[in-house]
Amino acid sequence: MEILQKFWQFFATEILRQPAYVIGLIVFFGYLLLKKKFYDVIGGTLKAIIGVFILSVGTGQLVTNFRPILVGLKEKFQLSAMVIDPYFGDPAVQAIIKEQTENAASLGKEIGISLSLVIYVMLIALIVNLLLVKFSKYTKIRSVFTTGHVQYQQSGIALVLIFSAFPNLAQWQYILIMSVLLGLYWAVGSNLTVDITQDLTEGGGFCVAHQQMFGLKFFSILSEKLFGKNKQRLEDIKLPGFLSMFNENMVSTAILMLLFFSVLMGILGKDYFIAAKLLKESASFPIFIFNRAIHFAVYVAILQLGVRTFVSELTNSFQGISNQLLPGAVPGIDCAAVYGFGSQNAVTIGFLAGALGQAVAILTLIAIKSPVLVIAGFVPVFFDNATIAVFANNKGGYKAALVMPFIAGLCQVFGSGLIASVAINGLGGFASHGGYIGMWDWAVVWPIFTLIMQNLHWVGLGLIVLVLIVIPQIQYSRNKDYYFLITEDYDAYVELKAKKEGK
Repeated sequence: MEILQKFWQFFATEILRQPAYVIGLIVFFGYLLLKKKFYDVIGGTLKAIIGVFILSVGTGQLVTNFRPILVGLKEKFQLSAMVIDPYFGDPAVQAIIKEQTENAASLGKEIGISLSLVIYVMLIALIVNLLLVKFSKYTKIRSVFTTGHVQYQQSGIALVLIFSAFPNLAQWQYILIMSVLLGLYWAVGSNLTVDITQDLTEGGGFCVAHQQMFGLKFFSILSEKLFGKNKQRLEDIKLPGFLSMFNENMVSTAILMLLFFSVLMGILGKDYFIAAKLLKESASFPIFIFNRAIHFAVYVAILQLGVRTFVSELTNSFQGISNQLLPGAVPGIDCAAVYGFGSQNAVTIGFLAGALGQAVAILTLIAIKSPVLVIAGFVPVFFDNATIAVFANNKGGYKAALVMPFIAGLCQVFGSGLIASVAINGLGGFASHGGYIGMWDWAVVWPIFTLIMQNLHWVGLGLIVLVLIVIPQIQYSRNKDYYFLITEDYDAYVELKAKKEGK
């Protein structure tokens, strides 16, 4: 038993939390099931792993490049506030669990939560997801959530939110509740993105499994309803004259980010970056700003290269898994995988529109003297809103790509501020520990879940589980003819859909 536990801890820590290795394993077994030659299996596996690592370099450098600016703004204006960012949310989770454990010990009691539960929850919740796909005939679930680092982040946040509603349970009860609830959320949420991702990628063979899955579906529907009738996508717009340079993604990203960085870094001033050891005293501040803006475009390009490198291997190999083990299933992967499809400018526009929405929301909190002040984090403001813009542009054109991320930015700040202000078991909440995950689903969907559980307890938990089970049934009932066909044979789906629409 001890050997099995050590193996699982190793697997969960070194493999499951590493997206590159998870994708690599999927590609490896997928190609084996397709009976590919061994050297093709090895080559495809390595290519997929390398592609995900390239993607990680791009995403990691984007965060590293921008985070000092947000931290600097917080320090310059002496804001005692909560940062909405998964990398600030993780320390807050640890601090809350430590505080609750110490408080219980001082009262001579024990509580049923600890960070060690996260590893077990990840495994069992993934098994729940796989079982839901295996029995897709009944559950109507078509997607497997494979984004390990996101699953780890969500398991920690969910543990604290569920503890706030059920503070007196045993460990096995928390594991059971979280495994079922998270397994359903991963399966249902990623399943919501199947159709819109297949449409965006023209049968790419994957869906999004990240932190804004419900948001992507919601904003896709809203974009189509409000702007879909006479939509003009960003990629359809050809600007004339000197404006034509904005038709090129790298150029437009560099110019827009140069304006954006100039304002923010100008507010901070050269002295801040010298003190932060990011700039030498003798160095040129304008050139430093220019380099930051240009590198933003570079890292976006690296990210897109990573996407192109691993997505084709993943989708090709997953056919072996879907054909023999999980019929009709598709892998759910990082949201950044969609940045290589549709308009490349949607990524930059989504980021800027979302940043504006967050800024408006933060200023509103300051104006009304909110007891909880929120500071923008780079991960939600970029990855949430850029992804929303890509899908919004596909469904509603450039107007949707501007409006939807702005609305999302408002939701991220107001929703996070609401749930983070709630005291947990009589002690401080996320706001008092300086961070919350802040991504769209966790600023909107999970606060609703939490408030329902806090007020209705077991009845509320049952209602949430029931709603999650019903969502894919509703999806299927509205689209029976090609609900599964869209993942099994995309070309046949397109043909059937066109015939039904009389095209």
